[in-house]
Formats: sequence, C-alpha cells, structure tokens
Amino acid sequence: MEKNVATVAVEEGFMPFRENRTWYRVSGSIGSPLLPLVVAHGGPGCTHDYVDSFKDIAALDGRPVIHYDQLGNGNSTRLPEKGPDFWTVSLFLEELDALLSHLGIASRYAFLGQSWGGMLGAEHAVRQPEGLKALVIANSPANMHTWVAEANRLRRDLPQVVQDTLLKHEEAGTLTDPDYLAASRVFYARHVCRVVPWPPEVARTFAIMDVDNTVYRNMNGPTEFHVIGTMKDWTIEDRLSQISAPTLLISGRHDEATPEVVRPYADNVPDCRWVVFEDSSHMPHVEEKALCLATVSDFLKLHDES
Repeated sequence: MEKNVATVAVEEGFMPFRENRTWYRVSGSIGSPLLPLVVAHGGPGCTHDYVDSFKDIAALDGRPVIHYDQLGNGNSTRLPEKGPDFWTVSLFLEELDALLSHLGIASRYAFLGQSWGGMLGAEHAVRQPEGLKALVIANSPANMHTWVAEANRLRRDLPQVVQDTLLKHEEAGTLTDPDYLAASRVFYARHVCRVVPWPPEVARTFAIMDVDNTVYRNMNGPTEFHVIGTMKDWTIEDRLSQISAPTLLISGRHDEATPEVVRPYADNVPDCRWVVFEDSSHMPHVEEKALCLATVSDFLKLHDES
C-alpha cells in the first residue's frame, strides 16, 4: 500500500471562510467517478495530522480523499483571542458546507468524522443533506454526559498514584502542571493510542495542541475526562433516527469511546453497521491501520453508485 501512495496526486489549498482561511488537501482527483471522502479530525481542536492515514484510501481504491484543518486549528487561521461564544457547532457546520461548495462536491460525497469529527458528521447528517451518500462515524460519543461517565469509569482503573495526581491538580486548578499532564498521558496511552511510541503524525497533533489549545480548551476542557467546556451538555441521541445516509460505525475494543458511548448510533441510526477493532483504542486508523482502511474502503465501495 505504501508504495502506491506516492503515485496519488496531491493538491493543497486554502478556502476563504468568515474573513479567515481554512486549509485543505485533496489526495487523488476530484474528477474521479468514485465518491469523494471528506475526513474531519477530532478534538474539538485537534489537527488533520493524526487522521492523515486515511489519505491512503486514495491509493487503495482510487477515490479522492479530502482532509482539512477546522478553523482555529493546524494550518487554518488560528484565533486564540476568541472565546467560548465563538466556537460553536454551527460554526463548524457552516465551515463544512462552505468546503463542500468550494470543492464542488456538495451534490455527491461521503463523510468520515473521527471522535469530535464524527459528532460534527452526525450533526451534518441529521439535516439529511441530499449529497451525503455515505457516513462513517469513528470513535464518537453521542452524548457527552455518557462520554464523561465512561471516561471517569476508565480513570478509576488507573494506578492509584495517577488518580491521586489527577484529582490533586483538578482540585487546585493547576491543570497545566507537568505532573497533571504526565498523569493524563497514562490514560491516553491506554485508551487513546496504544502504539508506543506514538507515530509521528499523532505526536504532531498533540505538539500543535500544546502550543495552541484554544478550541479544545473552550469547547471540551483540559482533558478527555475533565469536560467543562461548551460541549459538556451536548447530545444528539434524540435526533439520530433522522440520519438517512448509510452509516459505518467504528470503535476500538480498548477505546475511551466505550460500547456504552457509541451504542446510540448503532441503536438509533436506521442503516448502521458497527465494526469493533479488537486491538485498538481510540485510533484504529493508526493502531490497526491496514484493516481499518480496508474496512472503510469496502464500505464506501458499496455506495459509489449512489
């Protein structure tokens, strides 16, 4: 697979959006008869880097794969001065619509969202856009209250010294203390990415977030299990039955997005297939890359005639 990647045409660009710029990259040709796949990263506040592997689907089956950095992140315009009122679901839905229009694919496309990206994809899909022919929800919560409850259940299985360190700094409000961050990484190594050391593309995303965590801090909070941002009460459970696009649901056996977290999609989206990757946590596209990419590719092939 890797040998074929170099033969795929790659085009990068910027889309004007709200007086700012959204960076995107197309791997493959938009002119392909196959469904173009738009990939949205998580966070909110991560970058495209850690989901970069999905570009290899362009080499697997010839379809164009579009990555983009959501506003405020990565190569797109950073806006560190903006507060919680600015960073909203509606902002990112508007940006997605603008990108689909900018690329000329709004009438026919597939969408893959990982973690927060899947939440965004679900918000997009419940509006039943005519052009959405296939949807992939990867490792995504349907209700943030369930997400937090499950994250804290997993946290209680961490070594006691790690739990004590986390609690100490949360009570003191010292959430940027190196000891707190190091303790958080113990959780991440179990339930976010189990590859050691982290692959360069995963490390890049977290390094960028260490420099600018504006979006993550405002919408989520300091860590995966301490959610105090504007998304803390978000849910889409009661709207999932409105999704009409055929849907592939992905999760990992060791995922922070536990079965309880992702099950509402399987139970409530009318046409939904759920695949669990046995040797993965939150990033099957990294932890079981070949199998994950083949699974997504095979699903999309079923809908190329749509």
